[in-house]
Amino acid sequence: MNNRSRTWDVAVIGGGAAGLSAAVTLARSRRSVIVVDAGRPRNAPAEGVHNFLTRDGISATELTAVGRDELSSYGGTVISGSAVAAERTDTGFTIDVADGQKVIARKLLVATGLTDTLPDIAGLRERWGRDVLHCPYCHGWEVRDQAIGVLGTGPGAVHQALMFRQLSDDVTLFLHTAPEPTEEQWEALAARGISVIDGLVTTVLVDEDRMTGVRLDAGDTLACRALVVAPLFSAHSKVLESLELNPTEQRAGEALLGSVFAADPIGTTQVPGVWVAGNVTDMYAGVINSAAAGFTAAAAINASLLDEDVRRAVAEKRTAAPTAPDPFSAAAEAEVCERILGVRRHGLSPEPKA
Repeated sequence: MNNRSRTWDVAVIGGGAAGLSAAVTLARSRRSVIVVDAGRPRNAPAEGVHNFLTRDGISATELTAVGRDELSSYGGTVISGSAVAAERTDTGFTIDVADGQKVIARKLLVATGLTDTLPDIAGLRERWGRDVLHCPYCHGWEVRDQAIGVLGTGPGAVHQALMFRQLSDDVTLFLHTAPEPTEEQWEALAARGISVIDGLVTTVLVDEDRMTGVRLDAGDTLACRALVVAPLFSAHSKVLESLELNPTEQRAGEALLGSVFAADPIGTTQVPGVWVAGNVTDMYAGVINSAAAGFTAAAAINASLLDEDVRRAVAEKRTAAPTAPDPFSAAAEAEVCERILGVRRHGLSPEPKA
């Protein structure tokens, strides 16, 4: 049976940590599961995945390959493509893939992650995931004891600078477009020995494929080996939007942090039969968090399928035509024995012996 004609228990859109974790969990529960993946992992530019127990340093592409192999070993399927829309049907959903394929499934899990919108600074995007980074837990150890710059773009800039000060005693906060620190923040920055530079950063400087510093709008250059930024995290999913789900903006005060699709703690959305997992609903989830969220959503999906299966089986049992009794069943044998032998079936005689 091909992918077009069969009905899968679950279709997973997105083959990253969240999607593959969910798919493996479902396949191990003997659910038929198909993953539709465009093959563009968000963390592909990074040298490796960190803080993922037993997998520290593994590349994003290798992690995905290992996950696909695990899924295949349990009977799951992955197809390459971008899911562009979904339509509710009487039995579940029909998912349209950009290349014309259609996937039919009872339940739907979307784990398509986020898009990082970076500051418009010359040379910055080319270094993203290497020496331009944002998460101290994902990449902080790799830049420890180096000169670290923090690009201020919002109210969280001071917090970022203080976080990276744990990793290096050479940290500079470039205020850039961030708001002026409060008196309390100035005191904290001074206490931790963090330098603060006014002015806009215009260029990331690179020499022999290594970051060497930044240039300011006034023309000054300052040395640093890594630059911390705060991207705008945006969740977009044509599939979810086609089902009339829209991302919700996330803010810190008046500052826009990004957008995600709202869900409850197990990934349930407002559309029955649709779940989300990973960065598409949690902008701060690391790779290991996303994998855990995939497991959680998969367990919820399996429970929903189980409930449907049991209700269907009970309904079928109630409406099934009665069948003739089995002539060789235990009940039939007992009835024959009763009619023919009466109490003697137990070896008893109806009259006492003389």
